[in-house]
Amino acid sequence: MELTLILEMITASVIGAVLYTIIGIAPGTDETAVLAPVTLVLVLSGFEPIVILAFFISAIVAKKLTDSIPVAIAGIPGGVMSAPMVEHAMVLKKHGMPEVSIRKMASGSVIGTFIAVPMSLLLANLIIPLADVITQYSNQIFLGGAIFLALMSKNRWVSLLSIIPFAFLIQGLRIAYWETGIVPEDVTVFTSFFLGITIGPVILKLAELLSGKVRRQLPRYGLKEIVLKKTKTEKGFPNPFKILDRQEIGTSSFSSILGVLTFFMSPVGMTIFLGETLTSRIKDPVKKATRAISSMDGLTNAAYISGTLIPLIAIGLPLSPTAIGPGGALFNAPPVFTPENNIHHMLSTGDFIVATVIGAFVAITITFYVTIKYAQQICAFVFRYVPHEAMLGLFFGLVIMLAFMDAGIVNVAGVLVVALVAGFLHRRGVNYGVQFMTLYAAPWLISVFIPGL
Repeated sequence: MELTLILEMITASVIGAVLYTIIGIAPGTDETAVLAPVTLVLVLSGFEPIVILAFFISAIVAKKLTDSIPVAIAGIPGGVMSAPMVEHAMVLKKHGMPEVSIRKMASGSVIGTFIAVPMSLLLANLIIPLADVITQYSNQIFLGGAIFLALMSKNRWVSLLSIIPFAFLIQGLRIAYWETGIVPEDVTVFTSFFLGITIGPVILKLAELLSGKVRRQLPRYGLKEIVLKKTKTEKGFPNPFKILDRQEIGTSSFSSILGVLTFFMSPVGMTIFLGETLTSRIKDPVKKATRAISSMDGLTNAAYISGTLIPLIAIGLPLSPTAIGPGGALFNAPPVFTPENNIHHMLSTGDFIVATVIGAFVAITITFYVTIKYAQQICAFVFRYVPHEAMLGLFFGLVIMLAFMDAGIVNVAGVLVVALVAGFLHRRGVNYGVQFMTLYAAPWLISVFIPGL
């Protein structure tokens, strides 16, 4: 491997770590919404696949390390995956220990990364002999995944009933584009529909704000006051194995291993389930909270890394919620990546190891140090000077641009329709995993109902 390529991977990893350290601290930044568009832009810009992978791994690790900060300090989730930790973090804040919360969560994330990287690489290579069989039945697996995730969600019946109508909407728009000559029949619009689903809840909210009646009914608030308690400065490079006690290291390790083994399941569901299960017998509220948040953060990091790497290395198809959501562009980003020609086909096992290790190492070195040492200062800066709306506006602009690139102005309208429906379904309890699985299964599923399409 050339030295220049290694330097490019290190540079990309540093950029990913710095960028998602900032984004992770911003409250309410959904993982899929902030990772998928940027990764997609890198893919379409023609960067080397191994460099993109290093960037993505670094971004995942950095995002999961820093989204604990707004949870601990303000009780506001830094992302969807940190939402289950709010209750436990507020227990520690109530006892005057927000800095302990940050340190425990960040250390759990590091342990999750340490376990997930080698385990994911090993498990992926064990699955490789089954790759042909899995690929042969990939459409059925996508549909099965949508059904499985629907059954795992709170509003399971709404989720189940949404699969077929949503598939008809997706495939119907594609057929309309082919029939009107907007795109050639050998071109399938995928990327912009994928991003439309990603940004669906935001589009739905913006559409509602066009109604004066809705605006008048919205609650009014003054300036929200957030008090940041001054904490002691950490000296030297922090050691996660000293920050966590033996029991916390044990439960974080155990939950991380389970996070890797259940890579195909919903990370949010597993986080809530294991976090509560592992701490159910602990009576002391502080001990219970620290054990829960360190275990949960270990699991989320492990689930994100394994959910991306295992399908990518072993199969080349996005067969996990993480791979379908944040990592979707690594599998399918026409015309650069397709299911038949993506990072899975372009990189060797050695390439995967190098890119993953570099990305994870750079992110831990930069972000873990920054998170422990300067968490409060960074959080204060983001709360004061980085509006949440500005970041959402940036990603919204990326979606519109890529929709136009896919199939012109008509597709901008088509993507907005997909986004509105996706946002409505999301509000009704149909999670991203169900919607993304349906997007992948749509061509085959509709051909079952209408042969020849």
